[in-house]
This record gives sequence, C-alpha cells and structure tokens, in this order.
Amino acid sequence: MKLGLGLYRDRLTKDNFQFAKQAGCTHIVAHLVDYYNGVEGLPSTDKDRNMGIARTNDDVWSYESLIALKKSMNEEGLEFEAIENFSPADWYDILMDGPTRNAQIENLKMIIRNVGRAGIPIIGYNFSIAGVWGHVNRPVARGGAVTATFNLQEGPEETPIPNGQIWNMTYDFNAPKGCIPPISSAELWERLERFLKELIPVAEEAGVRLAAHPDDPPMPTIRGYGRLVNQPHLYQKLLDIAPSHSNALEFCMGTIQEMTDGNVYEAIDQYSKQNAIGYVHFRNVIGKVPNYQEVFVDEGDIDMIKALRIFKRNKFDGVFIPDHTPQMTCKAPWHAGMAYALGYMKAALSIVNNE
Repeated sequence: MKLGLGLYRDRLTKDNFQFAKQAGCTHIVAHLVDYYNGVEGLPSTDKDRNMGIARTNDDVWSYESLIALKKSMNEEGLEFEAIENFSPADWYDILMDGPTRNAQIENLKMIIRNVGRAGIPIIGYNFSIAGVWGHVNRPVARGGAVTATFNLQEGPEETPIPNGQIWNMTYDFNAPKGCIPPISSAELWERLERFLKELIPVAEEAGVRLAAHPDDPPMPTIRGYGRLVNQPHLYQKLLDIAPSHSNALEFCMGTIQEMTDGNVYEAIDQYSKQNAIGYVHFRNVIGKVPNYQEVFVDEGDIDMIKALRIFKRNKFDGVFIPDHTPQMTCKAPWHAGMAYALGYMKAALSIVNNE
C-alpha cells in the first residue's frame, strides 16, 4: 500500500512535488480541472462555489502535455498514479444527454487513449449533475481548525442549477436564462450505463481504469437532481453494469462513512476483495448526512488502522491520498493540514504494511 498526494492544477509545481516527496509520498493524483478561483482556501458559500470556469479543448489533455507533466513528477522521484476528473466542459452533454453527447464521447475516448499512451493507469470521475455541493467551512475541527461541514438545515438554499453550469462550474456564459430541469436517479443511471458501455472497451484497450467517485454529500437528491452512489451497495450496481478491471472505484472513505447505511469496513472488504478499487481517499468524518463534518484523520468516526488492515488482508496494493483536510492555523494552512495527514498516513501504512 502506497502513499500519495492529490494536487489541483495550480499546485502541480516542482515545489509541491518536493513537498510531497519530503512528506514520504511516492505517487501523485493530479486534478487537471480548475474547480474554484480561490484554491488555497475551501469555498465557504454557494456563491463561491459558482466561481469555477470549466475549460474545453484544453491542451492539458494532449499526449505531449501529459508526458511533460509526468516527467516533471518523475524528476522529483514521484509516479503519476491518476488523473482526477474530466473537465465538465468536455462532458456536460454526456451528463445531460444533450445534443453534443456523441462528439463529447469521442473526445473522452481520445483523452483516455492519450492517458493510456502516457502510462497513467487511472482516471477518476464523478458522474453527477450537482457535483459536490452544500459544504460550508466552519472552525469546528480540533483546536478550532477550519473544515468543511454539511448541515442540510443550516447550509445554502437548494436552488436549481442555472443553464450553462454543471458541477457548480460555468461552461457556457451565453446559455439561455433558466435552469436545468430536474433529473431523476433512474435517468442518471441510464446515462451512466451508456457511458460505461461505450468507454470501458476503450479503457481496456488503453490499459486505463475508470474509477467512479461516490456522491458527496451522499443525499438521495441535491438541488433537485438525482444521485447515483449515495449508499455503499450501489457501488456494486455500477460495477455490474460493465464487469471489467477497467471499471473501478475511486473509493472515498469519508463519503462512504457519511452514508446513512454506510459501514465503511464492510464496504472496504466487499470491494477490495473484488480488486475493484483504483485508489483511496483516506479521509475521516464525524456524523452522517444530513449533518456531518470533515475532521483530522485521527479524530473521526473511522478507525483508520482497522480500515487499513482490511485493505491489506485483501491484498490491495494501491495508493492512498488525503483528498482534503482541515486547514491549520499558520501561514501555510493547506500545506500544514496535508503534512499532518501525510505524517499520520505514512506511520499507519508503515505499521500495517510490516505486520
């Protein structure tokens, strides 16, 4: 089992690669999508979350760019393990079943082939209309650290998504006024099935695993739009649509724990036994929907050592990353929070790997 770090696009720098190496990481998971303008801090309001701009036809997805990025990681002693998420601008009509869907499918096929050719083994994705939404930052982690919280009664109002947006990111500033119509979970499952059946054969040929993230927050609906994997057993439904090593899971421990039926230990056992997990978000939380908060890795409801032992027992040998952490009170809150999490993870992995 290996230690990695996830880096957003503006953090894919030599300094941060060196930071990851210094913290004991061997692998990087790269976000090539621009989620928010203020990446240093987590967005605190729904308005902030609508600041993202989704780019399309971006050169970052070319083979040459991927190879150059991989080389920059390798030069610092790191491996390029995964890309986390397609750009919403490149697949909004796949999610919405819109008029450019087929052209967008062909573009994703090209991206998958480029990723495989570059020797990057995994692409994580989140098949969702509303995306990650409703979190508010509060100083409620240990010592008053600022962290993401979800409280359905006290959070932002669940307004419909405006036309031209997906995942709280704008891909079309000239979209007609109005909002995306409601979409049921059943409709979203139908679209996912088409997506998997068209792209998994391409991923198999390219030697790439497509790894699905569960819904966060794992509510039945968000802003009036259905969700897919908001309970642990629904991951199995996704896997059964297209049985293949290339149809995999981006296993987020915190999100699974947030689910109302979530037993994270049983889920780890079920899916690691099938060798279905691509990589792991190693995150701890307190509470479940509709009221939870993200916390430091050693203070939540999950016994992280117990969880690691299940992964090891089932011979999982993939990468663990702290997808996000509470912000620590200092001049570098993101780096400090990550360093704390990585230090814990490095020690925990060393203990369990050597048992």
